[in-house]
This record gives sequence, structure tokens and C-alpha cells, in this order.
Amino acid sequence: MKREKYEPVLKNISYFIKWVEGAIVIGIVSGCIGTAFGKCVLWVSAFFQSHPWMVFLLPLTGLLVLGVYHVLGESNNRGTNMVIESIYSNTEISFATAPAVFAGTLLTHLGGGSAGREGAALQMGGSIGTQIGKWLKFDEKDKKIAVMCGMSGVFAALFGTPMAAAIFSMEVISIGVMYYAALVPCVFSAFTAAALARFWGLMPEQFAIGAVPAWSIETAIVAVGLAAGCALVSELFCITLHTTEHLYKKYLPSPVWRILSGAAIVIVLTLLTGSTRYNGSGVSLIEKCFEGEGLPWDFLMKILFTTVTLEAGFKGGEIVPTLTIGAAFGSFFAFLFGQPVGLMTACGMLGLFVGVTNCPISTLLLGFELFGYEAMPFFVLVIAVSFSFSGYYSLYASQKFIYSKTRTEFINRKTNK
Repeated sequence: MKREKYEPVLKNISYFIKWVEGAIVIGIVSGCIGTAFGKCVLWVSAFFQSHPWMVFLLPLTGLLVLGVYHVLGESNNRGTNMVIESIYSNTEISFATAPAVFAGTLLTHLGGGSAGREGAALQMGGSIGTQIGKWLKFDEKDKKIAVMCGMSGVFAALFGTPMAAAIFSMEVISIGVMYYAALVPCVFSAFTAAALARFWGLMPEQFAIGAVPAWSIETAIVAVGLAAGCALVSELFCITLHTTEHLYKKYLPSPVWRILSGAAIVIVLTLLTGSTRYNGSGVSLIEKCFEGEGLPWDFLMKILFTTVTLEAGFKGGEIVPTLTIGAAFGSFFAFLFGQPVGLMTACGMLGLFVGVTNCPISTLLLGFELFGYEAMPFFVLVIAVSFSFSGYYSLYASQKFIYSKTRTEFINRKTNK
């Protein structure tokens, strides 16, 4: 009788010990790999900025990306969508995914492709989690938690936002349902990886938003207007991505011609703009937006560059470009309506991020970690409105909407394409 009474407590203790140990192991491995990856991306990006003629080698780096994926047997790899599917299906992330996306992302950035790194982080993390789950002899259900741990770990190491990273991997899979069994593991993995990254000198991303106006009805109306605009831009970005993917595959079924054509378009666009403003991840453009140096068409150009790059077959991710697009739109909004540029830029980043990922809790935590807590009312309102207005569009075709955004209704549907 006494044993039965205390059995739930003992199970909870066993779960906690098991996953703290497992998550720390995953956090250490993902933190080390994420730090190495982050430093390599920074070096490659800096090299491209100081040698902009490298853009003319983008066709060559594109062929090298295809070659790496072919040699590693990852030619059919579907990126982050495959990682998401692995949580709710029998899809398994291979060991080769991590080195493939590591090399592919570096080659993309070396040639000036417009791509991020956090999407690559999710893929590497999924691969790391899968392999460590096998090594620790986890069953199939626990392996899925290990995958989420890996996703959180590499994301946290790269961006220095462990709170957002811990929740994002649980929230992004199925909108309306959180995988709470992974909460403790993902938190420990994310904070372990982030601490390791900082120890090895990979500093977290942070931006100063400057003065925040007093919260009032007038400023709330401004925030709602910005959020509605962010929702529309997020839909535009998702539609452009998926439409471009369809057109590439329809008219250029060969991966070789697809990536060569994409490289050629990026080269032409770079020459037409006369700068490398829209190449790379976009972090430098985010900084320009915070400094009030944004241009009205920046967000549209970044959408164009990113879409052409990623859907042609180059590697990286959409998350940092998403934040860049949001920053550019927020900066433009501030210029149009005479609002504080720092606050509008920050809110634009969060409004776009939630619009394309459908992860409001992660977005709010991301806002706190990137910008601090002073503008919290603005962040909450922008995130809520953009999430609601952005509909069922998403960066990730494999993402599921379990419950409706507008009704207390079970819908269990895929995203719009």
C-alpha cells in the first residue's frame, strides 16, 4: 500500500534524474557543435563581406552543396520539415544530416547566398538528439524528446536565447499542443548549450531598442497597426517561398540547373542593387534598421533574395532572414508614421517571427532575451495580433495546426501552401 502511494513520486524523480542527465549530455554535444558552427558562419560571413567578388563563385559553391549532400546520401533531405515530421511520425533523422547541413550552410554563406543559420541549427540538433538517443538506448518515444533537446541545444548555442530555444522546439511541431514531457529536458539542454557557447566566446545576440514610449491607447493602436502589417508581410513571405519552390521544381526539375539558376539570379540581383546589403543572413541589415538606416524596400528585397536562394537548393535557414525582414518592415513603419525606430524595428522582428512560425510563447521569450523587458506590453500585443491575423501560413509545410486560431475547435490540419 505504501509503495503504491509513493509510486507516482518515485516515477517523477526517476524521470527527472534520467532526463537531467540525458539533457546535459545532449546540451554539451549540441553546445560544442553549435558553437563551432556559429564561429564558422561568422568567419565565412566576414570573409564574404570583405571579398564581395565571392558572389561570382556562388554557382560553384552551389554545386559543392549538391556534391556534399550526394556524397553523404542526403540528396532527398527535406530540411527542417523532416525534423518536425520526426516528432509525430516514424521519420528518422540520419547522422549525416548534421555534417551535410553544417557544410552546406557554410558554402551558401561563403558565396553570398541569402540564408540564415537557425534552420540549420534545428536540423543539426535533430540529428544530434537522434544519435545520442540511440546511444543512450532510449525507446522511440524518448528519442523524440531527445530530438527536441538537440533542437533546443543548438538553437540556444547559436543565438544565445535559451528560454526561447527551450520552448520553440516543443511549440513548433503542433500548434495548439505543447509536448510538455520535453519541458525539463529542453530547458536543461538549452541552458547547458548556451552556457557552453558563451564560455567558448560565442556571444548572444542582443539589440538596444532605445527609449520606449509610455503605454497608452494611442501607442496600442500603433502597435496593432504594425502587427497587422507584419501578419500580411509574413503571409507574403510564406506564399513567395512556397510558390518559388513550386516554380523551380516545375520548370527546373534538375537540382543542378535549379541551383545554378538560383545562383545566377542572386548574382544579377546583387549587381543591380550595387551592394551586398541583402546577401548573407541579414544581421548587418538588422543593425542598420536599428540605427535608422533602413530603406523602404529593404523588406521586399530580403524576401526576394532569401526566396531565390533557399528554394534553389542552398542551405541555411529562414529564421534570421525572417527577423531581418521584420526589422526592415518595422523600420519602414516607423518612418511612415513617425514612431520610435528602435521599438518599431524590434516589434517588427517579433511580429514577423510569430507570423511565419506560429509560436507566440517562443516569440515572446525571444523578445525578452533580445531586447529586454521594458517594452513588454508592446511585444505581447504585436505578437498576439500578428499570430491571429497571419492565418494558417507557415515556413514549415510539415507543421500541424491541432486547434483553430479563432475558435475552440479541433482542426488537425496542415499549413496553407
